[in-house]
Amino acid sequence: MPLALALLLAHGPHAIAAAAGDAAAKAEPAARATSQAPAAAPPGEAADLDRLRQRLAEKLGATSPAPGAQPGLVRLTTRPEAAPAGVATPAVPPVRKPAVLAAQAPLRAVAPPPRRGPWSYGGESGPAFWAELDPAFALCAKGRRQSPIDIRGGVAVDLEPIRFDYRPSAFAVFDDGHTILARIAPGNTIEVGARRFELRQLHFHHPAEERIEGRGFDMSLHLVHEDAQGRLAVLALLLQRGDEPQEMVQRVWNDLPLEKGVEQPASRPLDPAALLPAERGYATYMGSLTSPPCSEDVLWMVMRQPLSVTQAQIDVFTHLYPMNARPLQSAAGRLIKRSP
Repeated sequence: MPLALALLLAHGPHAIAAAAGDAAAKAEPAARATSQAPAAAPPGEAADLDRLRQRLAEKLGATSPAPGAQPGLVRLTTRPEAAPAGVATPAVPPVRKPAVLAAQAPLRAVAPPPRRGPWSYGGESGPAFWAELDPAFALCAKGRRQSPIDIRGGVAVDLEPIRFDYRPSAFAVFDDGHTILARIAPGNTIEVGARRFELRQLHFHHPAEERIEGRGFDMSLHLVHEDAQGRLAVLALLLQRGDEPQEMVQRVWNDLPLEKGVEQPASRPLDPAALLPAERGYATYMGSLTSPPCSEDVLWMVMRQPLSVTQAQIDVFTHLYPMNARPLQSAAGRLIKRSP
């Protein structure tokens, strides 16, 4: 074997490639010097070159030379090298487009901060948001027997008359920031069926919260009663503008406190019986308080005949509270009984 071939085979593929490059570099000037084809190699040397070319092909992964190919030309092909045994091939993470990443990101809703603070009749603390102001107000949104309602239809029955035991009593007027109310001294009661309730306080709304067959009224007066077990009964009186003033309403106005949150003792007694209409027909249903916490299981009795108050008396209240009425609530299929 020629010495050059032995050296090339001993030093491996890198040496062979280098040798091939040197040979090509030396041959390039000669090729430029003449336009004639290179002379054929002698037979012995040609055979040696063929064998060298065959071994180069085997070493470098080249394709086998075609028969009659020009000596010294080797066509190389790429061959991936296997990783050494025991060495893990690192995984190349796939490239993700930003849109894909955004689509795969979990959606997180940002909850608005809870509303806190006093309730009111408008804005973000109004009736639509009462349940969000305090967990104790949850029934304002989730209750199934809420008040007020529009009293429509109902079952006409012979309702047992309400037995009133009202008398002139001392009282004090209080502005609680939502309405004007009067706290009544003990001793005034009503009986409904076999239950007795004592009058605790009365307060006003403008406009009237209740409706009867869709008809609205200028104001309403709620007389809140409580029995020995703490159950509530509310007698609703409807106030409509007229020519005659209501004397007991005027007594409350006469002793209005100058400041909110301050209780003003009245100078003269108030007789709740003088607030009752001449016609005692009423409608009754089970409902709730009409202001937070909107507690349910409240017995409602709505007197059907309105009382007359003057525009001047209405103006006294609306100067302080232009609107303090909760919107109508769904009757939700509740039984409403009314006198004929």
